[in-house]
Amino acid sequence: MSQAQYQAVGRRKKAIARVRLVPGEGKVVINRRDIDNYFGLETLKMTVRQPLALTETAGRFDVLVNVYGGGLSGQAGAIRHGISRALVKADPELRPAIKKAGFLTRDPRMKERKKYGLKAARRAPQFSKR
Repeated sequence: MSQAQYQAVGRRKKAIARVRLVPGEGKVVINRRDIDNYFGLETLKMTVRQPLALTETAGRFDVLVNVYGGGLSGQAGAIRHGISRALVKADPELRPAIKKAGFLTRDPRMKERKKYGLKAARRAPQFSKR
């Protein structure tokens, strides 16, 4: 009665993506919109589909994503991270290939905080001798 579905969370910068893999024909739906309507740039669509292309599971699963926070690039990275984690839950034998490609690693780079006395994280006020 209930079909197997695999859930995972992916993160990148400030973006958080909750990903569900459901057996299907390979549709990618992000926030109830088709991937072509959500991401305008082809590079972002390619980023999202990388784990599926690598493991050749593009036609086996429908990908349902709920993503919020951050910008489009961060969201694409978060979705890729979530899809990779869900694929490993679906088939543990895919882990070495996904791990080697670096899709399971959470990218730790974040925005650096602004410091007092500076205009931005590292940008100092303009210096003038007089």
